[in-house]
Amino acid sequence: MNRGPLRLFALSESRELGENIGRAMGSALAEVDEKDFEDGEHKAYPAENVRGYDVFVVQSLYDEPGKSVNDKLCRLWFFIGALKDASAACVTAVVPYLAYARADRKTRPREPVTLRYVAQLFEAAGADRVITLDVHDLAAFQNAFRCRTDHLEAGKLLIEHFASRLQGEVAVVSPDVGGLKRAESFRRRLARRLGASVGSALMEKYRSDETVSGAILAGNVRGKTALIVDDLISTGGTVARAARVCREQGAVAVHVAATHGLFVGEAADVVADPALDSLAITDSVPPFRLPPEPAHTKLTLIPIAPLFAEAIRQIRIGGSVSGLMED
Repeated sequence: MNRGPLRLFALSESRELGENIGRAMGSALAEVDEKDFEDGEHKAYPAENVRGYDVFVVQSLYDEPGKSVNDKLCRLWFFIGALKDASAACVTAVVPYLAYARADRKTRPREPVTLRYVAQLFEAAGADRVITLDVHDLAAFQNAFRCRTDHLEAGKLLIEHFASRLQGEVAVVSPDVGGLKRAESFRRRLARRLGASVGSALMEKYRSDETVSGAILAGNVRGKTALIVDDLISTGGTVARAARVCREQGAVAVHVAATHGLFVGEAADVVADPALDSLAITDSVPPFRLPPEPAHTKLTLIPIAPLFAEAIRQIRIGGSVSGLMED
């Protein structure tokens, strides 16, 4: 497939991740001119020629002090618009953590489906393609966007991390019904990697407004190492509840594999909970909200830059992005 020459950009909030992706690609980041004005407005535009270029822009959309999710979204959309105005041939937004991905359906009358609005604004800004990682609901994500999308999965990376660390019999635990398909796919792939049988379990979960309850575990974890698999950790309440029930049901060890670690609210207490032996997450969101001690002793960060670098390479040569997730 013939494509224009490559330009890789990263806005200032995601520059470190962009540099890591560029290093994995063997390509230096192109420069961005960014300026904040005293009235709160912002300007960003490419400092290098992009006419006819195949452009990729890195921006992970998580909240951090002084840089809200909405700020990052607007900066990304404005920069995409500037690239299209500068005659970029194709603009791909590289968004490892996609904000509002969980707002993908109505759960009560008049509630907004914000993911659809976010998708429309990406398209209005001129994005030709969006690449992201382990969204909350893949079907909802694919239905929201009309431009091309590529969805990457961190399962293979997390399996490689745990494959040499799990002892004895293992059971993969889904912390709720919504994550059952994800956990089952993870279980099958882990079993192939280990060359051994891997059990499964499902945690009961009920949500009423912001209150989560449920304490029944369907499946056997007694005498086994329980591996809780989820797409993200927010406050950590779901993971904490599942970890404690696994311990009560006789699990000899409890670990967590999750793609995105937001760690808001009381999540630091969840990490420190003795019911939990370890967590592994990707660096799609830096764990800056966690105090050093639990992060050093229990938490492992899995780099995603090589995965995204290879996805970009496959797009450039017309290869298979979905093949990156195969074992």
